[in-house]
Amino acid sequence: MVYTHFGAFEIVNHRSMQGTIMYKHEKQAVERLQSNHIHMLSTLSTAIIAFFLIISLSGTMLFPMMAFADEPQPVAQVGDTTYMSVQDAIGHTSMKNNTVTLLTDTTESVTVTPSKVVRGITLELNGHVLNASNTTAITVPANMQLTITGSGTVVGGDNPAIDCRGALRIQGGNFTSNTTLMRFAETSGASAEASISAGTFTAPTLIGMLDDAEHLGYASIRGGEYHGAIPAGLDTLVLMGGSFSTTENLTPYLADMVGLIPNGDDGMFDISELAISSDYPTVALEQGSTLQNLTNDSLLDLTRTKLNGISDYRLVADAEQLQALNKQIELALQAVAKRKAFDAVNQTVTITATRNTEIADGGAGPQFRTSGHDEISTQVTVNIKSIAKPEEPDKPDEPGKPAEPKQPDMPRTGSAIQALAVASLLLLVAAAVCAFVTSRLRSS
Repeated sequence: MVYTHFGAFEIVNHRSMQGTIMYKHEKQAVERLQSNHIHMLSTLSTAIIAFFLIISLSGTMLFPMMAFADEPQPVAQVGDTTYMSVQDAIGHTSMKNNTVTLLTDTTESVTVTPSKVVRGITLELNGHVLNASNTTAITVPANMQLTITGSGTVVGGDNPAIDCRGALRIQGGNFTSNTTLMRFAETSGASAEASISAGTFTAPTLIGMLDDAEHLGYASIRGGEYHGAIPAGLDTLVLMGGSFSTTENLTPYLADMVGLIPNGDDGMFDISELAISSDYPTVALEQGSTLQNLTNDSLLDLTRTKLNGISDYRLVADAEQLQALNKQIELALQAVAKRKAFDAVNQTVTITATRNTEIADGGAGPQFRTSGHDEISTQVTVNIKSIAKPEEPDKPDEPGKPAEPKQPDMPRTGSAIQALAVASLLLLVAAAVCAFVTSRLRSS
């Protein structure tokens, strides 16, 4: 029994030990499982945190872009400062920097109203478009000056592109409108002055007057392309140059001999440039009807020198050079009168186109301010041919005194001796013949 009891105890004890061993293994398995869960949770947490961190960073970059996408951008710049409107930029111009540069296309009607110390600004289109919003795209008030430069476009739409009561200089750009493109005004208080040297201008009517205008003002076109009509009756408009698609009504604005030259390439008509030309830049004066003193007009006629346009210009020969020419002509005439020789001389005379400031009654003439070619000139050369000393004529006989008979010309000495010898020989022969004949007669 003891053995059995011992055996049972041993068995029980064995089982107890076995249970203790199994418990340890289970505990280790649970601990490993818990450790794996903790590691997985840590890794998952790290991944979740990293995900949200990436989303957060992405949001930091995306949200500002989304926010700024709808914000307005600056449209003009003066110096280093940008502005949200062209009008605001104009108001911030200064004596030091008065150029407003477009930075983007914009829709805005602007008026040239800089700060009080600034009287003129430059608008640099910079390749962009200025569209009129609800009235004229650009307005230049009296006593203000605007210069437009660069490539770009001013679009009036159903409004004019420009209204001007002050001074306007257009040196580039493209200007369009569905109505009158540019309007000017001269009133009792102010007068518009416009000078257009480059650009492209397209509208049904290119130039007109503002409603309260008494006259157009002083407007000159020196260049550019014009697609549209210019109405008649714009008094002081002067066409100096440019290319036009419609030639109707242009004649009154083309002074004197300025003409329209067809341009076969694009169907436009070009205005000739102001220039002086002489059909005979070199002429000769010789003894006879052409050798006479010359005046300013007769020199122009002689050389056929002419100015191709601009009514307020005339051609004037240099006074000192013309006086020197006439002095040489006088010396040649004196030589002819005194039957003396005269050596040939050349005299160059400069002929200049100058503004005509006087009219027939001595009053002041019109000043159209038309040309940028003031004081252009050409030269002509007048040659006075040489005059030879005439030969002395035969002296006439003195009255009451008979003319002395002319002595016969004496032969030369050698010829006279030969003639005497021949005559003597002939006489001897004749005497011998006579003697022979006489002796024969006596003997018979």
